[in-house]
Amino acid sequence: MTAFDLAVIGTGPGGYVCAIRAAQLGMKVAVIEKRSSHGGTCLNIGCIPSKALLHASELYAESKHSFARMGIRAETSVDFPRMMAFKQEAIDGNTRGIDFLFKKNKITVFHGEGAIAAAGMVKVGGEVIAAKHIVIATGSDSARLKGIEVDEERIVSSTGALSLAVVPARLIVIGAGVIGLELGSVYARLGSKVTVVEYLDRILPGMDLEVAKAFQRILQKQGFAFKLSSKVTSARNDGGKVTLSVEGAAGGAAEQMEADVVLVAIGRVPFTKGLGLDAAGVKLDERGRIVVDPRFATTAPGIYAIGDVVRGPMLAHKAEDEGIAVAEILAGQAGHVNYDVIPGVVYTAPEVAAVGKTEEELKSSGIDYKAGKFLFLANGRAKANQTTDGFVKILADAKTDRVLGVHIVGPMAGELIHEAAVLMEFGGSAEDLARTCHAHPTLSEAIKEAAQAVSGRAIHS
Repeated sequence: MTAFDLAVIGTGPGGYVCAIRAAQLGMKVAVIEKRSSHGGTCLNIGCIPSKALLHASELYAESKHSFARMGIRAETSVDFPRMMAFKQEAIDGNTRGIDFLFKKNKITVFHGEGAIAAAGMVKVGGEVIAAKHIVIATGSDSARLKGIEVDEERIVSSTGALSLAVVPARLIVIGAGVIGLELGSVYARLGSKVTVVEYLDRILPGMDLEVAKAFQRILQKQGFAFKLSSKVTSARNDGGKVTLSVEGAAGGAAEQMEADVVLVAIGRVPFTKGLGLDAAGVKLDERGRIVVDPRFATTAPGIYAIGDVVRGPMLAHKAEDEGIAVAEILAGQAGHVNYDVIPGVVYTAPEVAAVGKTEEELKSSGIDYKAGKFLFLANGRAKANQTTDGFVKILADAKTDRVLGVHIVGPMAGELIHEAAVLMEFGGSAEDLARTCHAHPTLSEAIKEAAQAVSGRAIHS
């Protein structure tokens, strides 16, 4: 039996990054992965394939709706099988990259389902791996809706939605969160009539309400239909179409809705099945997440957990930061994750991005704050690019001017948000941002002007 300093179960963004960082710090590392390829949900059936399809479909939509305005004549059409092949190329390129990194860092790979057999022991098939430390990084799975059977053909999770054979004429998305809106955007651009059914009275729960309302209006202009404050009570799949029974969230008369494909996108749940956690003494909380302390230690000695299986947002980059932190802690260093500065992005067009507190959170906490807002409509680069939908909003402490939250709906929001994240990581103020010279003409000038607007001195509004 080979003994390792660290065994990591799961090679998604948290697990593979943890393994590499631990190897960099001199540990002998093993990873256990049930899939044939590394990268977890993110690289195989999540972040990467969805972004490939979002990119391809956005370019197609631009060719149909924006090119003529700019004096470009083009006749474009969709070769959907080729677009799906393009998606697979993105997956393969990224997963091969992890294979290379594991070899480079001399990490031993075991394929199969891992389970904790005893303290310091992980069983993989017929093999037992001995490790001083074990990190659980098994990620999450799509949440299921009671009474609705997902077959990944007509009624699909995000996994099935990324592998459809044809573009559906009618797509109903159950859930107005990030995943549903992103995948709904892909198919809306490709010609689907998209209807989103959401239990709450708003889209993007957890994001700033003003941003969510503005974004909903933008999506409606793009052809989305929304049924908010509504719940799906049943689904009948006859092989040719799906008939949903939908009623108000508080009850009432049911309405029948038909679709060619139904996407169930109501969130994700931690994946801990088959890991042997009970026998190992690893406790779960009321939401099925592994309980960990600030150093990512579980209730069982020598066992740690990171990523979607523990508290906090289910985001790949959050898992990566936790993977680095726990590796450094195990090496005797001071690994740390600042959970107040974790950006979130919706990769639609326009994008939505946020970091820090929302207005609703500040109000409920009784924090006195100032807000500065700047529209992309007044930004020179956005005007030239014909991408003027949306705005930047900055929330700062009324007394100290420290930036507490930044919210963007607009072009390249997912890239722009990191300027705010760096500022907030170092405790910066709106004044710091307002007095930092920004190149002209750039979209990032909208952030500077929103910072100026916090003190009522934006130039172009």
